[in-house]
Parts: sequence; C-alpha cells; structure tokens
Amino acid sequence: MLLVDEDNNKNCSFKYNTEPFYKKLEYERDVIMLNKAKTLKNYKLSCIDGEIGKVKEFYFDDHFWAIRYLIVNTGNWLTGRQVIISPYALDGVNKEEQSITINLTKNQIENSPSLYNDEPISRQYEEAYYKYYEWPVYWGGPNMGGTYGLSPRIESSQDQEKLMGSPQVNEQWETHLHIASDVIGYDIQATDGTIGHVEDFIIDDNTLAIRYLIIDTKNWLPGKKVLISPKWIERVSWDESKVFINLLRENIKQSPEYTDESLITRDYENGLYQHYNQQGYWIDEEIFNEHLH
Repeated sequence: MLLVDEDNNKNCSFKYNTEPFYKKLEYERDVIMLNKAKTLKNYKLSCIDGEIGKVKEFYFDDHFWAIRYLIVNTGNWLTGRQVIISPYALDGVNKEEQSITINLTKNQIENSPSLYNDEPISRQYEEAYYKYYEWPVYWGGPNMGGTYGLSPRIESSQDQEKLMGSPQVNEQWETHLHIASDVIGYDIQATDGTIGHVEDFIIDDNTLAIRYLIIDTKNWLPGKKVLISPKWIERVSWDESKVFINLLRENIKQSPEYTDESLITRDYENGLYQHYNQQGYWIDEEIFNEHLH
C-alpha cells in the first residue's frame, strides 16, 4: 500500500507500506477467497480519488502461474493507452459490489510510464514501471518465483538497482507474460493422452495467485469438470495450444468433481490434494511466511 507523508512545509512524499500485504498473506486457513477469472472481469476499479474503469483482462506469468497485472478498460479516460495495475496496488475485492479497490491516485496512474494499446510488455517497460511506483521487482532475487501471486520480499533501493542491472538476471530473466484468456480452450495433455481443455482460472482474491485451472473433460468424461493445480503443470506449448500436466488420466478420472455451483472449501481442497498425494499450497505458504519473519 502507498502511504502519503506530509512534512511541516506541506511537502508530500510517498512510501511503500508492506504491512497490509503481509496481512493479506496471513489469512486464516479456513477462509477461502477464490474467484473465477471470468467473474472478476468487468469488476469496477476504484482508486483513492474515484473510479478509473473496469477490469478488462489479466496478464499472467506462465512460469510461476501468477497474475502480474490487471488490464484496465478506462473508457474515455487515457484513450490510446494500455493501463495496467500491479497486484501490489490492490487493497481488496468486494464481491457484493463487484469492485476492486486500489491504493493509487488517478494522477499517479496518469503519470505512470505509458504503454500503447496492443503493445507487448517488455522488460524495459517493467523496469520503468516498478521504478516509478517504487515497488519491488518480482523477477530477481531469492523470491524470483513469486509462486504465491506476489513476491513479498522488499529490496532496498540499491538492491533494486542491482537486480535491474545485474548481467546474471538479464541473462536468466525473460518475459513469461501472457493474456489469461489466450489459454482458454487449450487442450490438456496428461502423461498418457489428452483429457479435455482449459475452461477458466480460479484466482485467489488475496494474492491474485492462480490456484487452479478448471478443466472441462466432456470429450472424455461426459459432463465432468475437475480442478488442476498449476503445481502439476509441466509446461505450456503455445505452438500446439496445449498444457502438459504430470498426471495420469485415470487419476484425473477419479479426482473430486468440480461444478459451477461448487463452493471451494478447505475440506474440498484437502480432498483434492490428498487424492493426488500432494501438499496443499496453503502449507507451502505457511512455511514460506515463517521464513520471512
């Protein structure tokens, strides 16, 4: 969250407050705040001094399966520009009002580095973007993975400069950003054959991590949908329009069914992960957070 400090001379300065972010990650284990990506589209985006538009799309990282940016439909405001908002700015999701609150002002957004419509996001643009907002970059340091939606480690300004200019990071880092809807309809390739296609993502409201892919198996298991964790994905072939997963079709056939009316509770998630003999992401996050404090 961005805080505004004002000194005796009425001069304002911004600083980054990490406390709300840590509180978001330390939610209770029995509170599940998950939404379909399609549901969050068209949610209103409200900043500190008013509404700026609606959620149009998401950029996600196909290497670590995290939402990196929300793409904003700003209507008649900032026409010709592609306005993106990092999850670092998010303060909360209100399902009743179908709105998302962000801790930025309109002036900050208007003066942020420009990105033209349909222009791809380059590393150079991201460097300028994160430097402008004084946020920690997600692609460097020990938390490069950002497997939980956001990378919570806050680097010093000197460390940030080193990460941005490091030859090692420059060689290793490459963009993995893609539009979320581009994956919808991709075939799911298990270790022993095709099992269905991607219907949607399930996103965590607190961190914007992609928790699950909804897989429609109607061509193989009539009428059944299942959830697949990104942890079980081997790779995405953009040329073949396929998502490869490290699971057998028979295991998927016996997995807990998901329906559009399903309420994803911790009990449901426990059953899903136990079925595949895997450790739940919430346990991974508890271990991860313990190392931060």
